[in-house]
Amino acid sequence: MVIAIGFEGSANKLGIGIIRDGKVISNRRRTYISPPGEGFLPKATAEHHRANILELLHETLTEAEVTPEEIDVICYTKGPGMGSPLVSVAVVARTVAQLWCKPIIGVNHCIGHIEMGRLVTKCSNPIVLYVSGGNTQVIAYSNQRYRIFGETIDIAVGNCLDRFARVLKLSNDPSPGYNIEQLAKGGVNFVSLPYVVKGMDVSFSGLLSYIEEHAQELLDSGKYQAADLCYSLQETVFAMLVEITERAMAQFGSDEVLVVGGVGCNERLQQMMAEMCRERGGTLYATDERYCIDNGAMIAQAGIEMFNCQMYTPWEETTCTQR
Repeated sequence: MVIAIGFEGSANKLGIGIIRDGKVISNRRRTYISPPGEGFLPKATAEHHRANILELLHETLTEAEVTPEEIDVICYTKGPGMGSPLVSVAVVARTVAQLWCKPIIGVNHCIGHIEMGRLVTKCSNPIVLYVSGGNTQVIAYSNQRYRIFGETIDIAVGNCLDRFARVLKLSNDPSPGYNIEQLAKGGVNFVSLPYVVKGMDVSFSGLLSYIEEHAQELLDSGKYQAADLCYSLQETVFAMLVEITERAMAQFGSDEVLVVGGVGCNERLQQMMAEMCRERGGTLYATDERYCIDNGAMIAQAGIEMFNCQMYTPWEETTCTQR
């Protein structure tokens, strides 16, 4: 019965989670929220993580009713992510590993999302759509590796949504993507936007440039409201994601799709993906905001898989990488 603690801090979410024998017994999180119209900068985000991580660690251990002596392994996000936030959390993970005399494992953030999705949904061998603020990838497991079969060739879908939220000066609380989702529910007039799918890859930068350039003009025309623009943006980018995911299902003969990452908890994306899966006789697997959004438990779960295979991280390699 392995007990693992995971530290996550690759972006604006600071999370610490503990998993015991495949069950999440604590999964605490703090979010750095920047002012409306702004993104989160690495320096300010790292300062937030440093200011909150020790208190969050105490809360997590208390909620889980676990002592440091009972923990078997320390897991932390090695990357990819933002440099300063990654390092601020890794320093604490390395420190507690030394203080508690425990092995330490550096976890790939992307694999953390996938392994958490597999644990929660109990899916077997799905096509994975990983969609977040920093990543957009179609992934499948083949020959002992998670392999990327399609991805964005420029910016991530979450970054596209977040940057448009800044144009509309939407609040970053709880997240700009969530506020776009709620606003889009009131949209009725569809605006035709650039739709760019290249084989298994997608592109969002031209779409974003177009809607940023024309947003004010469309709003001033009186024909469209902010809700219409959010609705149109969502429908377009999600249709692109559904298309490349369906193509991956056909290529590999899979009847399962697992959606992970922060954008994965968008109800409209789940609805569109579920409809596609039903038409193909397949099944959609997804999680809610507890596990879609960056969290410490997902790092602990991926770490447990590595721990069980004795894939420890040598001390001199407990660094971070943004790539």
